[in-house]
Amino acid sequence: MSESSGRSAVRLLQGYVWHPANADLDLESYLPRELDEAYLLWDVVTPPFAFFENGEPTASQTFYQFTVLQVFEQRPSADELGQAARAASEALNPLLEAMPGGVGWQLWEDLREL
Repeated sequence: MSESSGRSAVRLLQGYVWHPANADLDLESYLPRELDEAYLLWDVVTPPFAFFENGEPTASQTFYQFTVLQVFEQRPSADELGQAARAASEALNPLLEAMPGGVGWQLWEDLREL
């Protein structure tokens, strides 16, 4: 079996989730680690930028690197990857919208193989 036709782990969505540093918030209480066929991963990171667009310092927030990935049995086509990313985004959006006030996020389609 050639490398291009075997199992592939692909990052579908990538970005950040954040909340006020003084908030007692456990993301796992609101977000599953598996969502349909995708896996949700997050790790605390140093804020990737110093200020938000409104000028507020990001140092007052706890930031998480956030990744949605999926494992495919065969390397997917570009169309299949796009469909998987849209499906993950549609499934994730209501969960993010239901998060407590003060939680923010910025996610984008990534589609890179891991």
